[in-house]
Amino acid sequence: MVEQAPSSSLAERERLFRKVRRRLIPFLVVCYFVAYIDRVNVGFAALGMNKDLGFTPLVYGWGAGIFFLGYFVFEVPSNVILDRLGARLWIARIMLTWGVISMCMALVRGASSFYVLRFLLGVAEAGFFPGMLLYLTYWFPADQRAKVVGLFMLANPISTVIGAPLSGALLGIEGFLGLKGWQWLFIIEGIPSLLLGLSVYFYLTDRPAHARWLAPEDRQTLERIMEDDRSRRQIQHRSWAQGLSNPRVLALGLIYFGACASNYGLSFWLPQIVKTFGVTNFQTGLIAALPYACGAAAMVFWGAHSDRTGERTGHVAFPLVLTSVCILVSSQIANPYWKMFLLCIAGLGIFAVLPPFWTLPTGLMTGAAAAASIALVNSIGNLSGFVAPYMIGWIKNSTDSYGLALAALAALPLIAMVAVLVLQHRTHPSTPNVAVPSP
Repeated sequence: MVEQAPSSSLAERERLFRKVRRRLIPFLVVCYFVAYIDRVNVGFAALGMNKDLGFTPLVYGWGAGIFFLGYFVFEVPSNVILDRLGARLWIARIMLTWGVISMCMALVRGASSFYVLRFLLGVAEAGFFPGMLLYLTYWFPADQRAKVVGLFMLANPISTVIGAPLSGALLGIEGFLGLKGWQWLFIIEGIPSLLLGLSVYFYLTDRPAHARWLAPEDRQTLERIMEDDRSRRQIQHRSWAQGLSNPRVLALGLIYFGACASNYGLSFWLPQIVKTFGVTNFQTGLIAALPYACGAAAMVFWGAHSDRTGERTGHVAFPLVLTSVCILVSSQIANPYWKMFLLCIAGLGIFAVLPPFWTLPTGLMTGAAAAASIALVNSIGNLSGFVAPYMIGWIKNSTDSYGLALAALAALPLIAMVAVLVLQHRTHPSTPNVAVPSP
């Protein structure tokens, strides 16, 4: 029988992590918020850009997705560098470079420049998200991680809840200084990345040992907790090569591919789907934000529930099924009200799966192996950001309908759900969870 810690110790522990959360999470959320807007605002820019530049659905789908090829190639090297140089310096570099390139998207003049700049944007942003996840493992142990990841990843749906109407409104700045609305969208939404990139260097603290904003005894306690957490990791590999070659890491990457596909498929195409309802650009932004508002609420609740119960596998599998079913049914419905209702329910699943999923790779390894494995899982998963938009564009171009495209998209999270159950069975056939049980 495991001895329970005294209630006074638990209270002190919670006080410490509440202080760390208050210091780090709001700032990290703002950074990720800006990152995700710069990644997917091309979906709203397309409402004007595609017409102005003569882009077909296939050209747009290829350009939207090529971001993730650059992201894939440079993700692992970027995270390994972050582990060596520290988050403060490397995250600042990432944000400054992607801010500049995002603003340069206003210079797109044809398909070639569109492809090149989207690819370079992926290269610039590579390492940001897995770097942030790695950074959180320096500060929060396994039993805190789903909740913390859920709070951090709130920026993902919130970026659309706020960014979608904002992007729709920015499209209305048509002709000012001779620029189109979609060009102003890229310029204005790229500026915050530059400002935050400068702030990161001065605000973030690389490791608990350097946290002058904590009392000395709190620093010592936090370091002791985190050292104990590292000793509990399932695989004590420390080299990046060991992290990349582990078959469970590859399996988790394939699961994340299916989990991300529905998110990216809708992020890049939902504005154009909503536009077919016969609404204005601003109304398109408001309507397209609804599934993400639902997802934001689900993310916090589901991550906290997973931590409370200590269960991971079911908390990953159920949202994947929910997402798949709702997208599939929505693909067969023409009524815009019912279609959006089902896509809102799909939004619950799309975002609820993320906090419990990320407890699996972040609880697997230590050292440079952790940096490499987290980056590899994320880079494989984010390849769906290339596959899903391109697949939808190709099907839409061939059939002149979004119905079959959405039906094809629905298959990917369902495949991921099956993979979760298979991995659980092969890894721990006699236990309910893939992840290490919460202490």
